[in-house]
Amino acid sequence: MTVHVAGKIRKPGIYLLPAGSRVADAVSAAGGVSKGASTGQLNLARRLIDGEQIVVGAPPGHAAPGSPMTDPATAILDLNSATPDQLEQLPGVGEVLAARIVEFRTSRGGFTTIDQLRDVSGIGPRKFEEIKPKVRV
Repeated sequence: MTVHVAGKIRKPGIYLLPAGSRVADAVSAAGGVSKGASTGQLNLARRLIDGEQIVVGAPPGHAAPGSPMTDPATAILDLNSATPDQLEQLPGVGEVLAARIVEFRTSRGGFTTIDQLRDVSGIGPRKFEEIKPKVRV
């Protein structure tokens, strides 16, 4: 999988990591955090998603894609980088449906339009209309 590591990191750039790698692996591949920097908002144990960007040292309230959401009520999720836990914060999305969204994304190389959510098993017209304003690609 390919990830972009940016921010307060010793060697920012694009890294190719094995499937199943975690945020900590990406930070290590990029040489670790810069002197005095913190990984405070990053969940170092979270599994990476192909194509995501990890921003080390992002200021509070400016969470990077793939990092924990601070306010689920107002956050807009990127369907191609949101974690299963983040997807579960969408209206009507539980663990099983979040896993289906991730599987759909993985099997098709990502979402190109929000409308593709309609093709995920378990998302009908009503649920799609509830989710639609809370996601982007």
